[in-house]
Amino acid sequence: MIHATAIIEDGAQLGPDCIVHAHAIVTRHCIIGERVEIHPFAVIGGDPQDLSFQRSTVSGVTIGARTVLREHVTVNRATTAQGATVIGSDCFLMSASHVAHDCQVGTHVILANAALLAGHVHVGDRVFFGGGAAVHQFSRIGEGAMVAGLARITRDVAPFTMAAERDEVIGLNVVGLRRRGCDAIVLAELKRAYRDVYTGTGNLRTQAAAALASAHYQSAEATRFLQFFAGGKRGFIRPLTATAD
Repeated sequence: MIHATAIIEDGAQLGPDCIVHAHAIVTRHCIIGERVEIHPFAVIGGDPQDLSFQRSTVSGVTIGARTVLREHVTVNRATTAQGATVIGSDCFLMSASHVAHDCQVGTHVILANAALLAGHVHVGDRVFFGGGAAVHQFSRIGEGAMVAGLARITRDVAPFTMAAERDEVIGLNVVGLRRRGCDAIVLAELKRAYRDVYTGTGNLRTQAAAALASAHYQSAEATRFLQFFAGGKRGFIRPLTATAD
């Protein structure tokens, strides 16, 4: 359903059963999955906020099925030729949240009101961002993480952890893990892996690699948690009492 005064530019692709509310804008650069709902004054596929961007660049935005974009949400298209800013299926972007150019957002991700993702941010599945949280460009947010409202994130956030304030990890997202059906064995392994990585003040990449090499971990979740530290370029958030990388 396309409501009166909504703007759908020629060339935009919308899947079946989408709803585009009044005054929403979907540019020609968009591919929208089935049953996506776009609320009033959202702008999807606008040019990136990058002073060096050439408007002639052919790039786009892809939105997965059943994702909901509330009022005043903005999702910018990619800066790279043939590239795409991607938001997965079953996501919920609340009012005034922003996904900048070249971001890659997984499935079942929630951005509360006014949460902001800068360019080139990678977000895993089932991440929650509290209201007003802001993420620096090129940061990675691992799957299942929870980022507190008004948090300022300038480094990578490991999977299944909770982040708050400025680049502070405050523990595992145990409630989220239980809600997704993780059993006691998986939780115990993740807690041990968390301690192996964050105990002490050494290099987190080295500590994670040593824990992974120990072969003490059998669960896929603990393995993915440890493998996360092998990637990225921005370093990692730490507990408040630990020194920085």
